[in-house]
Amino acid sequence: MKFKDMPYERVKYEEAEKEFRKIIEEFKRADSGEDQFEVHKRYYDLNKRLDTMTAIAHIRHDIDTTDEFYSKEKEYYDEMQPKLTNLSIEYRKELCRSPHRYWLEEKIGKAAFKSMELEQRSFDEKLIPLMQEENALTSKYDRLIAGARIEWEGETLNLSLLRPYLTDCDRGVRRKAYEKYSKFFMSVSEELDEIFDKLVKNRTEQARLLGYENFIRLGYDRMKRSCYDRNMVENYRRQIKEYFVPFAERLHEKRRKRLGLDRLSYIDEGVYFQEGNPVPTGKPEQIIRAGQRMYSEMSAETKRFFDFMMENELFDVLGRKSKKAGGYMTSLPEYGAPFIFANFNGTSGDVDVITHECGHAFQGYLSSEDPIQEHWDLTMETAEIHSMSMEFFAEKWMDLFFGERAEDYRKMHLESAVAFIPYGCMVDEFQHIVYASPEMTPEERRMEWMRLEKEYRPHMDYEDDPFFGKGGFWQKQLHIYDYPFYYIDYCLAQTCAFQYKVIMDEDYERAWESYLKLCRLSASDFFINMLEEVGLESPFADGCIKDIAGKLKEALE
Repeated sequence: MKFKDMPYERVKYEEAEKEFRKIIEEFKRADSGEDQFEVHKRYYDLNKRLDTMTAIAHIRHDIDTTDEFYSKEKEYYDEMQPKLTNLSIEYRKELCRSPHRYWLEEKIGKAAFKSMELEQRSFDEKLIPLMQEENALTSKYDRLIAGARIEWEGETLNLSLLRPYLTDCDRGVRRKAYEKYSKFFMSVSEELDEIFDKLVKNRTEQARLLGYENFIRLGYDRMKRSCYDRNMVENYRRQIKEYFVPFAERLHEKRRKRLGLDRLSYIDEGVYFQEGNPVPTGKPEQIIRAGQRMYSEMSAETKRFFDFMMENELFDVLGRKSKKAGGYMTSLPEYGAPFIFANFNGTSGDVDVITHECGHAFQGYLSSEDPIQEHWDLTMETAEIHSMSMEFFAEKWMDLFFGERAEDYRKMHLESAVAFIPYGCMVDEFQHIVYASPEMTPEERRMEWMRLEKEYRPHMDYEDDPFFGKGGFWQKQLHIYDYPFYYIDYCLAQTCAFQYKVIMDEDYERAWESYLKLCRLSASDFFINMLEEVGLESPFADGCIKDIAGKLKEALE
C-alpha cells in the first residue's frame, strides 16, 4: 500500500491498556511454552498495530511541522509513549519470569531476553512524568532547529537548504554561509543551553530514582548494550586517539594541499576539491531512478527491496521549508514496509540517502520476513553497520550519480568516513563528561568541548567565530539532545564497515555474502557474537583499529 493511502487512527491508551491486560492474563494462564508463545503472537499483532500508527503520525508530522493535526498527534504521543512503554514492559516482565522461559529462550533467543532485562532495569512507572518532560524538551529542540529561517539572496532557507552553500567551491560564499549559520545559533544559544541543561538534570533524576549513580549506566542500559560496557568503549576511544586521529590528521593535511590553502579553517571543513565537491548530475527524481537501477544490478534481494519501495512510494526526500531537519529510516510493521525520510539539497548527501538510509531499509525489509519480532529490535551499533557498509557496496555504481566525478566522490567518501571517527568519539566522550558531572554550567560544557577538539580534531580552526569558536559546535548535533549515547554506535559500525571495505576490495562477492548474512541475523544474537559469525573482528579488540588504519592508508595511497 502506498504511504499516502495508509489509514491513520490515534492509538487510544485506554483501549491499548485493555488489550495488554487481556494478553497478560492469558499468557499467565497458558500451561506450556508452546501455548505461551501462541499468546505472544497476539502481542506481536498488537505491537505491530500500535507501532505503525505512531510511526505514521510521526512521519506525517516531520514531513510538515506546521501541520496542526499531526503536530497535536506528536504532542499526544510525547505524553502517551512512556505509558505505552510501561504496558509493554509489564507484559515482557511476565515473559522473563515465565516457568517456561527456557523453551521461550530457545524460540526467541537469549539476546532478546537480555535486552528485555535491561529494558526492565532502566524503566519504572514512577519515571513517566519525567519521561514525558524529556520528550517535550527534545521536541522543543527539534522545533527550534526546524524553525531556522535564514535570508539568502532573496530566499528564505532552513538549515538543510543552507547546507550546499557551506561547501560551495567559492570560499567567500562559504564564509558568508557560515556567518549566517553561526548567527542563527547565536540567536537561540540561550534557549539551547536551557533545553540541554533541563535534559541533563531530567535524565540524571531518572537515573537516581532507579538507583543508578548517574545517567551514564542508565543510558547504556537504554541503548541495550548487552555484551560490552563503558570500560570497553573507553579502550576503543583510546585506540582511536592513538591510531586514527594521526591518520585522519594526515588526510586533512593532504586535503589542505589539494585545496591550495595555507591553513584549514572551519569554513573548509567538508570541502575536498578546489573545484568543489562532486554533486549529483541529476535531479531528485533521476537520483531515485539511478538508485533503482543500482539496486536492480546489485543483487536479486536488493532489486526486490527497491522495487517495493518505489511501488509503495516509501520515500519523502525533497527538502522543504516546513520539513523537519535531518533524515532517517523508520518502519511501518503492519505493512512490512520501511520508510525513508530525508532533505535533498543538491549535495552528495542526496546520494548518501540512497546508500546509507537504504542500507537500513534493506535490512528492515529482510528482517520483516522473520516471524520473531524481537529479532527486529536491533541495537544501534549493529543497525549502523548495515547502512555504513551499504555506502561502500554501492561505490561501484557511483558513475550513475556523479558521472565523470565518480572517482572524486569515492575519494571524498572514504576520507570523510575516516574523519568522522574522531568526531564521533569526541561526541561520545563529551557526553560521558557531561553526565558524570550534571551540575556543570553551560560555559563549563563549552570549555570541555574545546578541550576535546584539541585531542580529537587538532586541525580545526574556528578563527574568531562567536558561536563555534566558543565551544558551541556540539549544539548543532541532534543526537546529543535527542538520543544520548547513540553516537558511539556510528563509530563502532563504521569500524566494521571499513572491514567490509577492505574485504570487498579483495573479494566483493565474499564481502556481500557476509553482509547479507549479517542483515538476516538481525538481532537474533549478541553484537560481538554476530560479528564473529560473519567473519568480522570486534572493534573493541586490541589491534583492530591499528590494523584497519594501516589497511585504509594502503587503499588511499
